[in-house]
Amino acid sequence: MKVHHLYSGGKDSSLSAWILTRLGYEVRLVTVSFGLLDNWSFARETAERLGFEHQVVYLPREILEKAADMAIKDGHPNNAIQFIHERALEAVASMPEVERVSDGTRRDDRVPFLDLPKARSLEDRFNVAYIRPLLGLGYKTIRELTEELFIVEIRESEELEKADYEVELRYLLRERGVDPLEIFPKRHYQSRVLGWREKT
Repeated sequence: MKVHHLYSGGKDSSLSAWILTRLGYEVRLVTVSFGLLDNWSFARETAERLGFEHQVVYLPREILEKAADMAIKDGHPNNAIQFIHERALEAVASMPEVERVSDGTRRDDRVPFLDLPKARSLEDRFNVAYIRPLLGLGYKTIRELTEELFIVEIRESEELEKADYEVELRYLLRERGVDPLEIFPKRHYQSRVLGWREKT
């Protein structure tokens, strides 16, 4: 059974991929890009170190432009990130022969996060199963598991080399003359998995 798993190279999406393999799935990691930057390469590097297949799916720049409009209008990135995540899931779910899609959203996430009606809608519209391995896990459990499994780099978002939606969104905001620190939290930390702590 193959599952296409949205992947940034961070600890949540990496832990989810590991759990999926333990459940018996053949996991293909998928990183979304808008083609502005090649930051997807950080996710590919991590995927290779962890031993997973990886592919890049390109979304239309118009989606990122609309997300930037939202972030500027709102003065925060929440709706923009949610919008991109939903479009990313739809793009993967609509790919030929995709039967299962997955992401690393957690129990306590607010954004991005699909509530039950949106999750069911995704499954019904694209005839896929939507799997969230971390949905029942809290922050402490996820931290314990990732510290046990992975070598993890944690740095401020502006400094960390990573492959999530936020990187290209920040880049586009700068292109428009908007300082991302006026939109995003000033001290926000994110993670990138560098490899296995102990190969399992």
